[in-house]
Amino acid sequence: GPDRALCHYPREHYQHWAREFPAQADLFVAPAFGENLSTEGLTEENVFIGDIFRWGDALIQVTQPRSPCFKLNFHFGISDMATQMQNAAKTGWLYRVVLAGQVSADAPLKLVSRLSDVSVHDACAIAWHMPFDDEQYQRLLAAAGLSTSWTRTMQKRRLSGKIENNSRRLWGNQAG
Repeated sequence: GPDRALCHYPREHYQHWAREFPAQADLFVAPAFGENLSTEGLTEENVFIGDIFRWGDALIQVTQPRSPCFKLNFHFGISDMATQMQNAAKTGWLYRVVLAGQVSADAPLKLVSRLSDVSVHDACAIAWHMPFDDEQYQRLLAAAGLSTSWTRTMQKRRLSGKIENNSRRLWGNQAG
């Protein structure tokens, strides 16, 4: 959907995965994670939900961390790759297109606006690594630019008092 128009994966992470899984090291080259963008210098720690970047003539906005899924397990031949990616918070992130325009691989990404204090890393921690924490869900919900699906998930958690089961996303139909 529109909140997931582009996927960005930090190039630095490829070195991490190649060290973790030397037998599959030759697989860890862009765009092995299915990303549209791969750069150096931008990571989950220094990119924030709602950040707007100029890329060529286009404006794109960070909407959420990528939610790794079981397809990565098959792609890399690593049974728990999606879970490891999520646990390491090396997920990359997704963008919506705010203003369409001409782009190219040579055009740099330039931050033009920062709208929240919630990094992509923080969003991963809030969603996947913390026990139920209503205050942190409210913090994430207050991040301007958060995707509709993540907004719904955090609101549902607040209403139910429960964290949903992610095993189907991480493992497919097999038990995790």
